[in-house]
Amino acid sequence: MEEIAEGVNNLNLAGDVIKKNRIQVSNTKKPLFFYVNLAKRYMQQHNEVELSALGMAIATVVTVAEILKNNGLAVEKKITTSTVDMKDETRARPVQKAKIEILLGKTANFDELMAAAAEEREAGNGEDQV
Repeated sequence: MEEIAEGVNNLNLAGDVIKKNRIQVSNTKKPLFFYVNLAKRYMQQHNEVELSALGMAIATVVTVAEILKNNGLAVEKKITTSTVDMKDETRARPVQKAKIEILLGKTANFDELMAAAAEEREAGNGEDQV
């Protein structure tokens, strides 16, 4: 009986896995550059970041990924698309929503670019106080 209880306690369901480097993007809650800056921070901490979105927020995720790539901060590792069944509150029937997950990794010069940006900010702050 103890073995069964131990097995249940150690059970790890796929749906219960919480990724520490995942950002679930919404197209209404936060401005675009909130997600860009958050992704930069996640890449500093975890070396990669997973951007995830449903439905209308997919455009926001793609834009965030492109900004990071065009600035030389990230490279695409994996892009996954799928559909998920959601319950629609207005109608009793389930609806399908598009889902995208983009895994981005740091570029070789990520740390140099971030250090240069930090130096620019410091220099800009010093000029204001003169």
